[in-house]
Amino acid sequence: MGHTSVKMKICGSSGSKEVELLVDTGSTYTWVLDKTLKEIGVKPKKQWKFKTIDGRVIKREIGEAIVEWDGERATTVVVFAKEKDKEVLGVHAMEGLQLEVDPVSKKLKKVEASLAV
Repeated sequence: MGHTSVKMKICGSSGSKEVELLVDTGSTYTWVLDKTLKEIGVKPKKQWKFKTIDGRVIKREIGEAIVEWDGERATTVVVFAKEKDKEVLGVHAMEGLQLEVDPVSKKLKKVEASLAV
């Protein structure tokens, strides 16, 4: 089916940075390298456990950042990814920006309307 990547601006308290993220509709949260998040002033709030696709349980810090795409902005949960982790755009951020992946073009697009339920 192929992969979809997107350039997304991540904003923190002391700056912003454009990053290229793999769009992952199977990931709830957005994962960005911890050094990038700290560089732009995103502070870790707590540590969560995550179960990997191969069944391992890992711990990562999480925080809040603003994501921006095509002039739209939304606050989202971000995971402080380690060097071996993939940087991905998760569903939580996509829903906050009212985005979905077009199955034909494999590109992000605005949804016509958000679900009310």
